[in-house]
Amino acid sequence: MASPKVNEALAQVQSSADPASSFESLLDNLQSLSTPQTVSNDLNAIIDAILNPQSSSKLGVVAQRALLGRFITTVRSFNNADLWVDAGSHALAALSTSSAGGSADASTTSASSAGTFLDQAAALRELVADGYETNEEHVSAARALSEIPLDSSQRRVTAEDRVRIWVRIVRNYLEVDDTTAAETYLNKLKNVIYQVSDPTLNLHFRLSQARIQDAKREFLPASQQYHDISLSSAAIGEDERLHTLSMAVKCAILAPAGPLRSRALGRLFKDERSPALPEFGMLEKMFFDRLLAPAEVQKFAESLAPHQLAITADGSTVLARAVVEHNLLGASRLYSNIGIDSLGALLGLDPDRAEDTTAKMIEQGRLVGRIDQIERIIWFEGGEASGEKGSGRAEVTVGKEMRRWDANIQSLTEEVENVTNALQREFPDFVAANLVI
Repeated sequence: MASPKVNEALAQVQSSADPASSFESLLDNLQSLSTPQTVSNDLNAIIDAILNPQSSSKLGVVAQRALLGRFITTVRSFNNADLWVDAGSHALAALSTSSAGGSADASTTSASSAGTFLDQAAALRELVADGYETNEEHVSAARALSEIPLDSSQRRVTAEDRVRIWVRIVRNYLEVDDTTAAETYLNKLKNVIYQVSDPTLNLHFRLSQARIQDAKREFLPASQQYHDISLSSAAIGEDERLHTLSMAVKCAILAPAGPLRSRALGRLFKDERSPALPEFGMLEKMFFDRLLAPAEVQKFAESLAPHQLAITADGSTVLARAVVEHNLLGASRLYSNIGIDSLGALLGLDPDRAEDTTAKMIEQGRLVGRIDQIERIIWFEGGEASGEKGSGRAEVTVGKEMRRWDANIQSLTEEVENVTNALQREFPDFVAANLVI
């Protein structure tokens, strides 16, 4: 029920010779006529009066559109998120049931009103979405925004308008970790973002894309996106740049071990801002293929988001798998060969899982080596893996280890001979007295 003052004002509007001006005056003075307890009912009564059939015949469509715009401005002036939602939702319901032409058929009525007030309905839905966002009801906000008509031939919509709405929808869904719904609208964005030059919208698009890749565990492309954003010329603060760089480092660390990750780690390690990050110690050890201690891994895990600590199909976390693969790569730099049981102890895994992990990395081209299952020994080959599937399998050459041993002995004897020749040139008397040549 509206307050007595507003009811009195509405009665005067109905008898006024110029109802449009009277409605505008009422909306302009509403803050002085209403109270916080009655403002919601007062606004609902005003919008009902503007859209009822009797007023429609007096005002006309053009005046009603202008009054709806003034109504939205008045609602926003109260700076109350709950009021935005309540008043906006009531106005949308009133629009859907009003009849611009006095039709008795409900479906005809709704379609007629929707076609007449498309821009105003879109503004009301944005008002409702703003209220939901302020109250952190992100799913409701995304749903309100998704109902805004963006492809209607009856309403002029630019590419920038579409991108602005879709970016908001994507960000709202990401706030509740609904990456599936967010990706649906991100795919729509990809078809029109190239037409938009606004740097802020482009930045939000790239950041949303990186967050979705991160959530889908596509860590390498996510790391690349985050790093590019941290280097972009867009108007973002230094703290935001460092936070984005930190996200790039985390994604690179969580990525599958191999040549692609090594290049990503190298790019981030050489960034002059990286030493200021808490994750730099972990980044440095990863880059130089040093083995990671459990205490370091636990400290790094405390800074990760929940989805980055999710359990994978094999029962381990994303971080645990990344650390195991990294330590296996580090072990390949230290040893020419190692027993499967010893490797399991080094990695903190049972021997069978250590063998399975090694076989998978060799098969995927992320590690060069071979497994002797009879002797239960893993042989690591020198050189960098190519990253191509199947390229990590080393050829078994007959007598290869013996030839390598012979080559090492030959190299040692040549060095001894070089030292002896140098002594003969510099200290011939000492050589004659003490060495047998």
